[in-house]
Amino acid sequence: MPAKSEAQQKAAGAALAAKRGETGVSDLQGAAKGMYDSLTEEELEKLASTSHDDIPENKSN
Repeated sequence: MPAKSEAQQKAAGAALAAKRGETGVSDLQGAAKGMYDSLTEEELEKLASTSHDDIPENKSN
């Protein structure tokens, strides 16, 4: 599942770093904290590795 925006990709990267023990869970905020709690490391890796070329900065509703 690719990220739908750069913001989502960055949040997934932060959550992935926390899952791997590279940063503290207490450092997570907002969407990254929710992703940490609800997604697996594999799912976070797929979101975080999305190419920036075809996604907007922020997803519009």
